[in-house]
Amino acid sequence: MSSVSIEHVSTPTDELRTLIFELDSELAAAYTPVQMHGLTLNSLFAPHIRMFVARLDGVAVGCGGVAFFDGFAELKRMYVRAAQRGHGVAQALLAHLETVAREGGAPLLRLETGIRQPAAIRLYESAGFAPCAAFGDYATMSPAAVGLSLFYEKRLN
Repeated sequence: MSSVSIEHVSTPTDELRTLIFELDSELAAAYTPVQMHGLTLNSLFAPHIRMFVARLDGVAVGCGGVAFFDGFAELKRMYVRAAQRGHGVAQALLAHLETVAREGGAPLLRLETGIRQPAAIRLYESAGFAPCAAFGDYATMSPAAVGLSLFYEKRLN
């Protein structure tokens, strides 16, 4: 059986850089630039964000982070390589990120995803996330920027 491990990263590693590039490439095939809201690699290391790499049998195959805000935390840049999907990596990563948010004191975990990411939508809904209104900066974006976005949240307490 394959082994999934999750590792905190405090600087932009080559592995993370590659994973973020792959994620951005996948998103660019489905969305226009104005519809893509991912943080840049260097922005992922702001003081209020914790970033992680997921490994399957020791190989980096996914990533994700938690950004802390007043009253909630937000999932950021969650991604698992297509070839490793279906091996429990996304579920393990999401569970870990929920734990990080809960331990960081966030009562609510939120996320933004897109309508063209059905596997991500299934993952989040199966993990107990429910649709919600746009939040934070998304709430003030133009309809063109968030028209293909879906927003979810999950109570952690």
